[in-house]
Amino acid sequence: MSTPHDIPAYMAQMGAAAREAATAMARASTRAKNAALTELARLLRDAGEPLQAANAVDIAAAEANGLAGPMVDRLRLPAKVIDTVAEGCDQLAAMPDPVGEITGVKRRPTGISVGQMRVPLGVFGMIYESRPNVTIEAASLAIKSGNACILRGGSEALHSNLALWKLVQQALVSAGLPATAVQLVETTDRAAVGRLIAMPEFVDVIIPRGGKGLIERISAEAKVPVIKHLDGNCHTYIDAQVDIAQALVVTDNAKTQKYSPCNATESLLVHADSAAAFLPQIGAIFAAKGVEMRCDAAAKAVLQAVPGAMLADATEADWAEEYLAPVISVKVVASLDEAIAHINQYGSHHTDAILTNHHPSAMRFLREVDSASVMVNASTRFADGFEYGLGAEIGISTDKFHARGPVGLEGLTSMKWVVLGQGEVRS
Repeated sequence: MSTPHDIPAYMAQMGAAAREAATAMARASTRAKNAALTELARLLRDAGEPLQAANAVDIAAAEANGLAGPMVDRLRLPAKVIDTVAEGCDQLAAMPDPVGEITGVKRRPTGISVGQMRVPLGVFGMIYESRPNVTIEAASLAIKSGNACILRGGSEALHSNLALWKLVQQALVSAGLPATAVQLVETTDRAAVGRLIAMPEFVDVIIPRGGKGLIERISAEAKVPVIKHLDGNCHTYIDAQVDIAQALVVTDNAKTQKYSPCNATESLLVHADSAAAFLPQIGAIFAAKGVEMRCDAAAKAVLQAVPGAMLADATEADWAEEYLAPVISVKVVASLDEAIAHINQYGSHHTDAILTNHHPSAMRFLREVDSASVMVNASTRFADGFEYGLGAEIGISTDKFHARGPVGLEGLTSMKWVVLGQGEVRS
């Protein structure tokens, strides 16, 4: 392998190795892929002290460099996170192998049978920031879906990513699969990203996962297809007919269970008929947790009576903002129609929820809100591949082609047409 100082040569060799590994992964048996995943789960659970030591180096450097609190939070690898990604590996091992599945076979009048077969995409490049657990999520999904991948994590997580990647390579080798099926870019030189997104001869798709600036850059400069979402401005809407007690619990969780994920609620819409009963109570909960509320005039008028409430007048920019912090925009709406129109105008098409007891309103919300995930009476924090039963997710897509919402195994495969005949010829 060329030294990372020669970026074009380094990335070309990495790409060639990934393409070769992808051929091996596409024909790998389900047993071998599952064995690698099971071993990876075991290695993760046993990693303990060395993994925490590597993570501590990254956290100390991030704090010394003044990295923002939410970004440092994303960087941490507590035991709970390791347990979650290990469980994701076990879940993937237990799931049916999508590769090679043939569906929709129909007999044609000519005698041929036509259907579709699910196949791996080939090689995907993953570019991500802060969260080192993404290294395992991407690697485990690549293994089960029969793909090869090239991972490029943020420089702030380099030591953590390297430690995790070494576990992945051990698991692959133990199952008789090529170690190069999952490669990690070991240089922090940003030129490596520029090469990775411009190698269509080696890379079939790019998946960026990080801040808006990163994703906008990748989308603008990539010479291969990109699976992405830009923002996570998620809404929770409190309908006119609603169980107030339930709505308080769900809204609190959607906003405050964790502030940094892209599926945390950033905008709260409340029907005028529910405002007097709901807003003072949720306002008190937010005040106790130090959540600033940026309000329209109607919401502010109700919330002003809440002791300790941190209130500000919402600007036009607030309705579209992804805060990733203890801040939420709050607006009173006159109708379900207004709520849906507001979400479709200002939302990021990521995840939006309605809390309601009225079935017709719930069904309208599901049909008319133009987002990748739409929920009824549930926290937006559930918009996650692990919670959806996908084992893990490679990211969330707000695109409408190929993959939408949490991208799991099926999102890393495509369909090709297969024709089964017995010597038929076209007349």
